[in-house]
Amino acid sequence: MDTSGPKGTYMLNTKNGPKYIFEILTDNFKKAQKEYNVEIPWYIMTSKENHKETVEFLENHNYFGYNKNKVKFFIQGELPLLDTNGKVILNKEKQIKEAANGNGGIYEAFAKSGLLEEIKQNKIEWIFVNNIDNIILNFIDPLLLGFTIQNNQKIGTKSVAKTNPKEKVGVFCKVNGKPKIIEYIDLPEEMAEQRDENGELLYGEVNIGAYLFSISVLEDLAKVTLPYHAAFKKSEYLAENGEYIEPKEPNVYKFETFIFDVFTRYNDIAILRVKREDEFAPVKNKEGADSPETAVKLYNAKQ
Repeated sequence: MDTSGPKGTYMLNTKNGPKYIFEILTDNFKKAQKEYNVEIPWYIMTSKENHKETVEFLENHNYFGYNKNKVKFFIQGELPLLDTNGKVILNKEKQIKEAANGNGGIYEAFAKSGLLEEIKQNKIEWIFVNNIDNIILNFIDPLLLGFTIQNNQKIGTKSVAKTNPKEKVGVFCKVNGKPKIIEYIDLPEEMAEQRDENGELLYGEVNIGAYLFSISVLEDLAKVTLPYHAAFKKSEYLAENGEYIEPKEPNVYKFETFIFDVFTRYNDIAILRVKREDEFAPVKNKEGADSPETAVKLYNAKQ
């Protein structure tokens, strides 16, 4: 995105004027408050790197008119960065450099923060988790909740139909009888192109990062160790001679856990397909697909 700061502080030029992503999300909370006559708690996971900036941003904007007492923050964990030789790197303070441990860190971090116990005491039974960058997602959705309960599941999620076999998205599958998300780089081409009797892609349910969990599931997952996924990234580091290096190319491995890797612990999950134009407008790339331009276009169409 060629921008610094938490993604929620990114501004988009909508037909209703300039709006921060956090502001767009807050609009949904205020709309739901009017519709259901309830103030819905909002839990925001931050990293050590952006926590202070995130809190200050929302404070400075008065939480865009939402009740600040309903907004709580918790910080995800971190994992060490390793160079190409498998050695840890150091930061300017000569300490082992770490980075946020991925969205799969939410389970442990939420429990450690005390918020899991708080919502149990408040008799909250379900939590919805979503990526911050999908600006048209309906994350306050009684239909998904009812659909999940009706199907006797403890986890519900949303999907959209894959546009074509080569679309770079993760899809819902079953592996050894267990639900799992397979990333596009791991799905063989011949499988990606398979279609059912109706002509739809056999592996065509796209993961859009929208998850509904019962509280019993969150309690179970708070102590689960998830597999690590490595990503080759660029990171500054302190060299052995004391020089602080700012590399121009990727030089370290960052390790992350994924929120959906827990699905294999369960026999099934409820998947509700929604219309892409109604609920999937991510802001991930500077231009092209899934960019501010494409996301705002879909956002404007819904206003």
